[in-house]
Amino acid sequence: MRYLICLLLPFLAACSDSSDHLALGTLERDRIAHTATVSEVVVELPVAPGSQVTKGTLLVKLDSTLQQAEVDKASAEVARADANLEKLRHGAREEEVAAARANVSGARASLVESRSNYTRILNLNKRNLVSQAELDRARAVRDASQAKLQSAQEALLILTNGSREEDLRAAEAALNSAKATLEIQTKRLADLSIIATRDGILDNLPWNLGERVTAGSPLAIVLAGKAPHARVYVPEPYRVKLKVGDPLVIHVDGIDQPITGHLSWIATEPAFTPYYALNQAERARLMYLAEVKLPDSEAALPNGVPAQVELP
Repeated sequence: MRYLICLLLPFLAACSDSSDHLALGTLERDRIAHTATVSEVVVELPVAPGSQVTKGTLLVKLDSTLQQAEVDKASAEVARADANLEKLRHGAREEEVAAARANVSGARASLVESRSNYTRILNLNKRNLVSQAELDRARAVRDASQAKLQSAQEALLILTNGSREEDLRAAEAALNSAKATLEIQTKRLADLSIIATRDGILDNLPWNLGERVTAGSPLAIVLAGKAPHARVYVPEPYRVKLKVGDPLVIHVDGIDQPITGHLSWIATEPAFTPYYALNQAERARLMYLAEVKLPDSEAALPNGVPAQVELP
């Protein structure tokens, strides 16, 4: 028995040494959660969960009836503001100017008549042939005709002088505001079509066809990237030996051949030792979370598989 123990001791020491040079973790991909911006009904689910998707693929479509109406309304406001600006820039039409000139002529003729009538009434009043009330009435008609002529002349000047610079700037501002509103409503309409923002695997569709989603809830979960990365915890003594870009050997459970990857990220702050890296002698040791990128040829590897990375 003693002889057997002596034979096993070197192998046990070698195993202990080997585990000390490993960073333990799992294969992971970036998890992209596409959330709902509004509470609407799911009307299309064109891609099945588990499918490979590329950037730009439609994942979920929500009912856009109400938002399309908002876009149409905003488009009409843009058209109205644009027409108003063009009207101010082009000025009055010839017909409008002609009508204004006719109003001036009519007002001038009325003033001539009211002045003549006032003069006649004044002469009669001096001979006590008409009352003072008749004279006051004739004077009021004359003054009203004078005011009407002035008003018609000012209206003609407005048409012939063109729009003021301030009115043009105000109309341009109104048009820009309408265009900005249209862009906002158009963006909200586009947000009802959930599009993949990265290549990856469609992992989950939490809502069913016909359900009304809750604003802010995830509609589609995409595991981004072709090949996964090994997310491992590096023991503190090895932190100073690693830098981004270093080649590292990865062992994946169920695969006999090791895989060579590259360190893509390592934390600058330590974390508590995770449960699968604990042993009786290392309870208090700190670990640094790191990610080792696998080559694209390993795209078929699933998430969650245990992995070990050899440390230098």
